Amino acid sequence: MSPDTQATSQRLAQQIEASGPISVADYMRVANTEYYGRADPLGADGDFITAPEISQMFGEMVGIWLSDIWLRRGSPSPCHYVELGPGRGTLAADALRTMKRFGFEPVVHFVENSPTLRERQVAAVPQAVFHDDVETVPTDAPLFVVANEFFDALPIAQSIATNAGWRERVVVPDHSARFAAMPGPRSTDSQVPGHFRMASVGSIYETCPDANAMMHKLSMRMSGQGGVMLTIDYGYLQPALGSTLQAVQNHKYADPFSEPGHCDLTAHVNFHELTLCAQRSGLNVAGPCNQGDWLSGLGIDQRAMSLAQANPDRAKEISAARSRLVARESMGALFKVMATYAKGWPAPEGFGL
Repeated sequence: MSPDTQATSQRLAQQIEASGPISVADYMRVANTEYYGRADPLGADGDFITAPEISQMFGEMVGIWLSDIWLRRGSPSPCHYVELGPGRGTLAADALRTMKRFGFEPVVHFVENSPTLRERQVAAVPQAVFHDDVETVPTDAPLFVVANEFFDALPIAQSIATNAGWRERVVVPDHSARFAAMPGPRSTDSQVPGHFRMASVGSIYETCPDANAMMHKLSMRMSGQGGVMLTIDYGYLQPALGSTLQAVQNHKYADPFSEPGHCDLTAHVNFHELTLCAQRSGLNVAGPCNQGDWLSGLGIDQRAMSLAQANPDRAKEISAARSRLVARESMGALFKVMATYAKGWPAPEGFGL
């Protein structure tokens, strides 16, 4: 265990000793705040790789998709491009370069809290305006929001079925220099859907209050200002039981309750809840659909062919990248794509509408 990791573990253990067990959500929040503030986690030398880092084609498809909506809406000006958790800025750089070809040059806003990642984002998109929260994003014009692998990193709350009913799942130190999750004293019966109430002991139900709050906040903004939001993440389409909390370190799955702050903690996104949040705020929803279907519908095959013809020495690399993004056995079926958009705005492409 590294000194940094040991320090994070010790702080958590001391906090729990002083104040009692913490929720899974609080554990995940502390661990990920430490993790994303520590270093750049992306790329071959990091812990994981995202779609924009696999190929420029991903960001280009996003740029084409946004430009199409902007043009069919009548090319409103001004307007704002807002990306949540923009990684290294790679997606935005590729999308904005593509959008410029169509005359679409919005003001760029990044919602990012990591100083380390902000440095990388400035290098990729120098004109970006930074925000700690969406609250400070301007209210004067339509929003074109992109959230790629953003919601999966938000802290989840877990409830676990016991003989005494549903209880909040909490985290405590165990005896092997790691942490463990267990039922806490607080009842969560009211937070579990009725059809899951009689589930077997040990069953786990997840919610993500932070994700719902973020989607509600942005949906209310778009309902008033106009605009569209593109959400891309791995997740599920209907409420389900089971823990989806996972950790990744050095491109391999790791123990989420070991080395907090030194591995990426994520959970599958509940697209059903995000859909309801958007609809309650008065927005239309397209999807979710599989990422592979969405990219194919936007023309990634044609773009891959064009890139390969222009760069014959990279043809195999380009083909492999396309397959990784689109194939069902890779990212194509695991990742879902959903669009939420204001009333009166054109229905977005790629969803078979």
